[in-house]
This record gives sequence, C-alpha cells and structure tokens, in this order.
Amino acid sequence: MIYPDVLKLTEEEITLLCEEYKENNFIDPKVSEKLGVKRGLRNPDGTGVLAGLTNICDVIGYRKENDKIIPIDGKLIYRGIDMETIIDEAINEDRFMFEEVTWLLLFGSLPTKERLQKFCRMIEEHRQLPDGFAETMIMSAPSPNIMNKMARSVLAMYSYDENAEDTSLENILKQSINLVAQLPTMTVYSYQTQRHAYKHQSLYFHYPVKGLPTAEHILSTYRPDQIYTHEEAKLLDLCLVVHADHGGGNNSTFTDRVLSSTGTDTYSAIASAICSLKGPKHGGANLKVMNQLDEMMSNIKDIYDDEEVKDYLRKIMRREAGDGSGLIYGIGHAVYTISDPRAQTLKKYSKNLAYEKGYQEEYDLLCQIEKLGPVIFKEIKGLNKNVCANMDLFSGLVYRILDIDEDLFTPIFAIARVAGWCAHRMEEVEFSNRIMRPAYRYIGSDQEFTHIEDRED
Repeated sequence: MIYPDVLKLTEEEITLLCEEYKENNFIDPKVSEKLGVKRGLRNPDGTGVLAGLTNICDVIGYRKENDKIIPIDGKLIYRGIDMETIIDEAINEDRFMFEEVTWLLLFGSLPTKERLQKFCRMIEEHRQLPDGFAETMIMSAPSPNIMNKMARSVLAMYSYDENAEDTSLENILKQSINLVAQLPTMTVYSYQTQRHAYKHQSLYFHYPVKGLPTAEHILSTYRPDQIYTHEEAKLLDLCLVVHADHGGGNNSTFTDRVLSSTGTDTYSAIASAICSLKGPKHGGANLKVMNQLDEMMSNIKDIYDDEEVKDYLRKIMRREAGDGSGLIYGIGHAVYTISDPRAQTLKKYSKNLAYEKGYQEEYDLLCQIEKLGPVIFKEIKGLNKNVCANMDLFSGLVYRILDIDEDLFTPIFAIARVAGWCAHRMEEVEFSNRIMRPAYRYIGSDQEFTHIEDRED
C-alpha cells in the first residue's frame, strides 16, 4: 500500500517541535491530587465517579461498608438478569443467545418466542449492505486497522439514511437494529479488503445466508469455505453474549453517551464508541494478552513450574520482559476484584475446544497467569489489593481457537458491544436530556502578548 504525502518533516524539525511543546506544557500529577482532580474520572479509592443512572446493566465487583470496599465475586447483570443465568440457558438448551440478549438490552424485557423469531428474521433481512456500499465505502479505501474502517463505514451509513438526523426514539430504534444487523457484514468485508490490499491474499465476499444467528453469520462470511462446526459457532455466540454490554461507565459506552448527550446523530455516536474501543487500554487489550502469551510460551521451559512462571511474571512487571509497560495483560480490572464473570465463562467453555485443537499448553499457561499474576502483582507493588483475571485473558485465545485472525479480535468485540451502545444511546437521549460538560481547571501561567517583530527565539 502506498500512502500519499501528507506532511514531511526531517528528524531535526520534529525534534525541535517536540522540544517546543515540552518546554511550554507540563502538568504535575501532584497538583491534580492537591486540587482534588479525579483523574480518569476515578475516586481516590479507585472506584468510578458517579456520572449517571441506567436501567440497562450493572457491573458488580465489590460492596461498600462504611466507605470501605469489600471485595466480592463479580457479577454482570443484564436488565436485572445475571449473565451467568443466560449462559446456563445457552448451554443447557443448546441455544444461540446473542439475539435474545440484544432484545433484552434494547427493550428491557425477555422476548416471547414469537417476538424473538420475528426479531431474528428482522436482523437476517437487514444484514446485506446497501447497493454499492462495499465497493465505494469499503474496497475503495482499505484500512490496515479494521476498527478504523468499521468507524468510517458506520459514519458512511449516514449518507444512505434519509432520516439520519432524526433523534426520535422510533428512528433511533430502527437505526440501532440496522447497525446490529449490518456491522458484522461491514466488519468481515473490511477484513477481506484489508488482507487483499495489505497482505496480497485472495478476496472473498460471501453474501449473508438467511436463517443464521449472528455467530454463524460471522463464521459463514469470514471463512473462505464457509464451513464451521456447531461447537465453534456456540463458543463464538458465548463471546458475543459476554461482550454485549458492561454498564455505562466503560470508556466506549461513556463516549457513546457523551456524544448522544449533544443531540448528534446515531452514526456519529456509534462510530465514536468504535474509536474508543480500538484503544489498547480498552478493547485492544486481548491482542496484548496474546502477544504476552506467545512470548512466555517461547521463553518458559516448563509452563507447569509455578516458580518459573512467577519468575517470568516478575520480569514483566519489572520491565525486563514483555513490551516494557510493566503490565501483566489480562490481570486487573476497574470494578471486579475477586473474579470477572466474563473471564470465568470463557475459561470454562473454551477448554474442551482448546484441548481438541491443540492449544492445551496455551490454555494451561493462561490459567497459570490467572493464578499467579495476582500473587506477583501484590509482591511487586507491595499493595494489599485484590486483583483478578479479566475477560481479555481468555478472549484472545478463544478467537485463536476459532481460527479467527488477530486483526478481528477487537472488531468482534465491537460487533457484540453495538447492542449495548445502542441501548445506552436510547436511554441517554430519552431520559438524560442534558449535555455532558465536566470542568477542567486552568493552571497555566499568565503571559503578555508581544508584537511578532518583538519575539525572540
């Protein structure tokens, strides 16, 4: 791929510009603490600042007693229903549940059998992209990162909607169902275009097949031969269910709600959420986990030796190994303290397929990291703080088990989360009705304006 010239700077020029910036810009973290600034919208105890109310989803990782945080087993509640109950239904009744969870998040109740069937047909019938969309909006400008192409494609849908600016509940609901239906197709087509343009591989555009749940639709359009097993599709469906929502405070959903509070259109709000999820500190973390896993697999002689694994985790935290960040990816969460129910679900239901497909050692090493990571965290940090494995520790391996390219790890997360984003957008527009506007205190110095002829280097 040949990139057009935008701005060419010599190394000396960019160094001078960076020095100019650094000379005039610095904010001491100690000043933030002194002024009571809640950096990252976090309270001093690490909990999130209360910014709103929601009926959609509850994320439970602790309880408070006399302002003291008491760690408890994590729970993820969709509209008052424990996510683990939904997973049990999926397993015990051998059902695909993502569409049902989407209905639950959007409307707030469980659908009848008849309503669910009609809703599934509605989604199936709207998966095909508008005429010419793939050629003009996706193939004509491929992106090396699928998330950027997804955001651009969602924004482009504005041009195909005669009521794009209508923010009535009725219209947002129609737009939401369209996005839930079409985002998987956009994503897979964006991936196929990327691998063709940047990796010089064959291009496959499969038309959506009617009668398939979302998980099967993804695998059917993604795989060149369109062949997959029922067990593979069921595992992907579980991934979609556990990713579908995570409360109003996670970065991408909060971004969606911030934009929705301005009165902007649905496509702008959802595209902004995709851009937020792209970040490696948010949705991109599962790829970081896999990079870390591959490195550990290459450097640890016996993954079942606790002491050897602990030694390597110490090196990672001391920045002697890993990517130099000092982070054990997949360990720790802003809310969950003892356990992340999403991680436990993926861990439990991916084991059989992992072993069957030859990923036993990778799976077992992740379990070692889950067990030993919190121990090393406390040892190195010297903090008596509960940390646990988060969803990212196992989700990347699940995608690898399903032979899904790592370029699609975060995009599939977005496919699932669009259901929650749309639900939160409707709630923000309908009930909040006030633009979000937090405060930033100015701490810069006063300076005199001087005539340009009087300025000196």
